[in-house]
Order: sequence, then structure tokens, then C-alpha cells
Amino acid sequence: MNKAREESVKKLFTAESAQVDTNKGDTYYDDLYLLCQKRIEDLKKLKPLNNRMDFLESVEEQGLERRDFLKWASATTAMLMLPASFTPLVAEAATLMNRVPVIWMELSDCAGNSEALLRSDGPKIDEIILDIISLEFHETLQAASGHQAEKQMEEAIEHFKGKYLLFVEGAIPLGMDGQYGTIGAKGETFVDHLNRVQEGAAAVVAVGSCATYGGIPAAAPNPTDAVGVMDVVKGKPIINIPACPANPSNMVGVILHFVLTGTIPELDSLLRPKFAFGYRIHDNCERRAHFDAGEYVEEWGDEGAKNNFCLYKMGCKGPMTFNNCSIIRYNEGVNWPIGVGRGCIGCSEPDFWDKYAYERPMANANIKAPTGGVEKTVDEFGLGLLTAAGIGIGIHAAASAIAGKKEDGGEA
Repeated sequence: MNKAREESVKKLFTAESAQVDTNKGDTYYDDLYLLCQKRIEDLKKLKPLNNRMDFLESVEEQGLERRDFLKWASATTAMLMLPASFTPLVAEAATLMNRVPVIWMELSDCAGNSEALLRSDGPKIDEIILDIISLEFHETLQAASGHQAEKQMEEAIEHFKGKYLLFVEGAIPLGMDGQYGTIGAKGETFVDHLNRVQEGAAAVVAVGSCATYGGIPAAAPNPTDAVGVMDVVKGKPIINIPACPANPSNMVGVILHFVLTGTIPELDSLLRPKFAFGYRIHDNCERRAHFDAGEYVEEWGDEGAKNNFCLYKMGCKGPMTFNNCSIIRYNEGVNWPIGVGRGCIGCSEPDFWDKYAYERPMANANIKAPTGGVEKTVDEFGLGLLTAAGIGIGIHAAASAIAGKKEDGGEA
């Protein structure tokens, strides 16, 4: 691949790209394949960081077969929105995850994303990958504290300058000159700490809704003036992985994409990777058929609830929430909130705590939609749906309303 074409392909995977070509042809993927091959060959020349265990040895130690690994690689390739021909490259990139350093910092948070990163019910490829990545600094996991911890971070920043991925968990309080949040033996404010550490990062990954949009710390009345990473960090590639907590599979996907291409994934307008947040919860919900049939839970414990009917009338925010949790789920893929009878609270959307986090039908909510209004009832079509893509739900609702009137002998 010539240099000009290589730079052109790389540009499609950078935050500076103003527009992304969604009609990628064979030539694009051929060039991207060569770019990934070159990246992998370069990483092979590097030694594993911090004497991390070999990936394939880890897989074998956990009792997993090569077939399990290849199945995972195939599924991950699809999740990353790459053609099936990239599966061997994704598999090879996974074995090189210990070549990319990761620094993880916690700010105004509950450590829920760190818990999600660590907790698992049994060995799975994602967990093995997270076990072998070169995690150079993490307050919750490391043994060092105080001045020793600060020294460890400084050494990691200096040694891996320009190469490390900076994962940020938690919001950043700006009120009272940042004094609502300080860290370390020197009492550095969160905002100064973030600005200093991000300077040497290849990219910044905001993990969880607090780091992406401010989350619960930024909920009204927001006394600490808490904000998300993208409100503080400027001039640096930023990847947002919202949700409360973020799914570990999406964290792995971002790291793997960086290992594979040396660049950040394709992002949406909110800087979320499209491979994870290009889906609407409502469109991939197992209760969608009940919505289409006009079958809803009307109150907790009724017959609809017992039969797993749609939770929209009980306040489910699936129609206006973009995330892949309805596809990959949580806890080893066993379940997710709607699967256990709880409506989606839209935790991957901005201001979710103030706007969405309640059990109340959207018809009763005081929420202004981008179009200027809110639908009046679940059965009444209106342009006031909470996302532009959500207009489809109004069409379905209108259809169910018409069908209901016909059944009652009324006029459509």
C-alpha cells in the first residue's frame, strides 16, 4: 500500500475525521487489511510489557480450547463491524494485547466500571484478555499508595509517553477551582490530574456515564459542577464508553481495535464507538414482538408482567437508548435489565439520571424532545419521540392504536 493511501485509510479511524465513509468498498477493506497486517507485524517485534503471561498459555490454563478462542474471534470481528475475512487478524491481535500499555485513573466515581472489569463468573476470553493487558496503573488494583503510587504513575507516563491508552473512570468536579476532588499525596485536583496525565496519552477512553457525561455526580443540582472528560480534555482523541456500568466487552473492543489498527474506532456524534452504540435497545429487545402486538405491562405484577410483555408503558427507555447490552448482555452474557423485568433507564445517554432514571411512562415525563415535544401516549403517533431514529416506534404505536380501534368496532 502506498503512503498516501495508508494515510487516507488511517484518517477514517481518527477523531479528526469530519465525515466517515459508510459505503466502504472492497478497496477500502483490502487496504485496511494490509494496514492491520503491518500493525501486527510491528507489535510482534515488541516484547510483552511487565512480563505478562502469554495469551495462548492463559487460554490453555483456563481449560479453553482453540476452537473456543476462534469462535470468540469470529464474534468479536462481527462486533467490531469488520468483514469475516478479518477474523484471523483479530485473533492474532488478541494475542498481542500485552504490547499496549494502559493507565487507568479514577475520579468522582463509585468504581462500578472497575468492578465490571474485574467481576466474572468463570473464565471467558474477554476476562483473559483483561488479565494480560499491560495495566500500568490502577488505584483500586495496585498495592502501592501515597508517594509510591504517584511515583509509579510518573514512571509509567514517562516510559510510555505517546503510547499508552488512558482510561478515565468518574466525573471531574470543576466547582471551587476543582477543590471538590483531589488526589494523591500532593492533593492534586482531579482536573489538573487529568490534564497532566492525558498529555502523554495516545488516546483517552472515558469509561462509564460519569466519565462520559458527568453521570450521577452531575445530576441536578450538580453542586460540584461535575462534567465529563470531553468537557475538559481538548485536542486529544477521546472515546466515550457510557453506561452504568460500561460493559467489559466494549472496553476490550476498544483496546483490541487500537491494537489491531493503531487508531481509535469509528465514533458517533457523542464520541461513542459505533460498533457498540450503533444499535437502539428497542430494535434488539426480546420483548419487541410484544410491543409490535400492542401487549404491554400495565402495572407491576399483572398478567403482562408475568408473560414478559413490553415494559414501555412502565417507563422503559429502550426506544431512545443506544447501546449493545441487549445483544451482548452482562454477567457472562446471561442477562440484562429488561431480561429480569426492569425497564431500561437509558444509562448510556447524556443526563440519564435527571431525564430517564425513573419508573414512569414517557407520556407522563416532562422531557423536551429534539423535535420540541413528547408523545402523549404509547398508542398515539407523534413527532415528539426522543430520538430521530425513534420515529419508527411511533409508526408501530399508531398501527397498534388503529388495530385496537378496529377490534373495538371503532373507525380507524
